[in-house]
Amino acid sequence: MGTQRALGINGLGRIGKLTLWHHLGNDDFQRFVVNTGREVGTSVESFLHYITRDSTYGLLHHWLHGHKAKPDCRVLNEKEGLLLVNGREVQVLREARNPRDIPWRDSGVGVVVDCTGRFVDPHDEPDAPGGSLRGHLAAGARVVILSAPFKSRLKNIPDPEDSLMMIYGINHYRFEPGRHVVLSAGSCTTTALAHMMRPLLDRDLTRRMITAGMSTIHALTPSQPVLDSVPGTGAKDLRKNRSGTASIVLTSTGAARALEQVMPEVARIGFMADSVRIPTSTVSLIILNVTFQSGMTPDGAPLIDRESINGIYRQAAEGEAAGLVKYSEEQNVSADIRGEDAAVVIESVETHTRTGFVDVEIPGESDGERRNEGASEESTRTCRIPVTHVKVFGWYDNEMGSYTHRLGQLTSFTAGVL
Repeated sequence: MGTQRALGINGLGRIGKLTLWHHLGNDDFQRFVVNTGREVGTSVESFLHYITRDSTYGLLHHWLHGHKAKPDCRVLNEKEGLLLVNGREVQVLREARNPRDIPWRDSGVGVVVDCTGRFVDPHDEPDAPGGSLRGHLAAGARVVILSAPFKSRLKNIPDPEDSLMMIYGINHYRFEPGRHVVLSAGSCTTTALAHMMRPLLDRDLTRRMITAGMSTIHALTPSQPVLDSVPGTGAKDLRKNRSGTASIVLTSTGAARALEQVMPEVARIGFMADSVRIPTSTVSLIILNVTFQSGMTPDGAPLIDRESINGIYRQAAEGEAAGLVKYSEEQNVSADIRGEDAAVVIESVETHTRTGFVDVEIPGESDGERRNEGASEESTRTCRIPVTHVKVFGWYDNEMGSYTHRLGQLTSFTAGVL
């Protein structure tokens, strides 16, 4: 990858700002072009103030270089919106809100990460009313990456062939330069969940899943109001308008549906997912429940137990998923995981298993002799099957450590193979 090509970022909300932080701490891009689509505060100094400090993660220079570091940022040109941040040039574009009108081509941008949350339908054409992901391509980008799952208005219609949902470390190798131009990095929960499921699906011992489900105990997101608000026209879930800081809020998640897109083998399991929002700023927890058809040892002990499940995750963390899955034997709380660079941290001290037996009646073939003896026309036999239920807990920093770092790796990978 030519490091002189700039990375484009559209939208500077939570993920947009943290995406800039991620890449400022790496050597994959030397220039950044950030589109806000409007003026920020009273000057470019206001923008600089915003991107160099964060209520959750602290000061940018401390995040990048430690608590003894000094600030390294200044405005180079107010009129052109040109900044120098951590030795890198950051240009702020403040005029266009429609992606097709953003001057990516003139700015030398090849890859754009769209973090607005407004453009999520991969079918929308570049001239769609209000804008679209494909507008970035019309404006000169070679690839656009959505920092959210695709969501199409066309029900039961496959995504276009030139689009692809990817999670780094799970299916990013499916990216084909020249073919895939509209990408999705999925969601924070899908990212963590996929990395919890992958080690289990890759082992013979745990591949035979009967059913699975998960609940995510999820931190606040910007979609929740600080105080109660009036539901919008047609709103069905009235809980989404209640204060996110005052209550635990039950809600839904599209993680199961998105998981099937990046890991098609999950579709046969019948995966269920739900979400519980809690009033914390970041770090969430997946409680994964899986039921397996389990084998038994000659002395009657189940093959799938707490030690074998933890062993699978320990092996993955040290092997094929090193740097993505982390295995912990500590007693963590959510604050300990803030900023943790891992797709998921397995809380192994809380892994639980329980094995029971299910009696299944299996129909047999008709037997004339048995019928003559007065038995039913179709004989049956009962088979006793061992079934093991497993519960695994996985932490993930849904803002920076888990999601934005994986999005950043995906962005760098994509740019590197174009």
